[in-house]
Amino acid sequence: MGKPHLTGLYSVVAWNISTLRPLMFGVAPYNPILGETHHVSRGTLNVLLEQVSHHPPVSALHATDEKEGTTVETMVHGQRHLKLVNKGETYVMDHPNLLIRFLPVPGVHWVGKVRIHCQESGLEAELHLGGSSFISRRAYFRSIKGKVFMSSSMKTIYEINGHWDRVVTVKDVSDGKQTVIYDAKEALSGLKTPILKDPERLWASESSVVWAEVSKNILSKCWDKAREAKTAVEEKERELLRERMAKGEIWVPKHFTVSQNTNVI
Repeated sequence: MGKPHLTGLYSVVAWNISTLRPLMFGVAPYNPILGETHHVSRGTLNVLLEQVSHHPPVSALHATDEKEGTTVETMVHGQRHLKLVNKGETYVMDHPNLLIRFLPVPGVHWVGKVRIHCQESGLEAELHLGGSSFISRRAYFRSIKGKVFMSSSMKTIYEINGHWDRVVTVKDVSDGKQTVIYDAKEALSGLKTPILKDPERLWASESSVVWAEVSKNILSKCWDKAREAKTAVEEKERELLRERMAKGEIWVPKHFTVSQNTNVI
């Protein structure tokens, strides 16, 4: 097995870990409306999301980077497909689960198993995420353990250990050598809040337009007004649903189509 394939897998594992963020408990999220979109561009990177179903809630995402040769297609409740175009590699991965705990200390945690598989090389990475524990809580909190192995033999090549909000390392089982593949502080410290440069060019379906009044009141800490604005958005959606049902219309996504053969968007 050549180093290039391992390099690609490590990059994908690091990217997968970087998508995990600490979650706030007790904060009601925005409830995406049907057809709501979110588009972000930075340099050669372009990302488009669309809410393609409300019951059950399903979001579809497509991202491309012409310079880096990378594309991502995902369904939040399904698998993610990451294509490294320049390397000719396709990675399929699932998503961890959310654990909501009410007692004794309320909290929300990423837990469960994530599997990342490279279709071309046969390499796989298996990650296990820990939430919190009454025993050795600090060591277990946001921990991540796993392994890299060949699908054909199931033989472990590398072991993965660390914490997804701190540092993650891989250890070569043949010689014990350890290498850092992800450092959260280094990876995330330089991230800046996105800036909306041209509000006039936004689609009416964009999240920042749909929830503009809600966001404004949240930032102003006018909670009652934010709640009223959120209710207004949701009531408008209910009215549109009633109109479609009365006309016998079926809503279809604008930017994505469903493939019945592969069950992906």
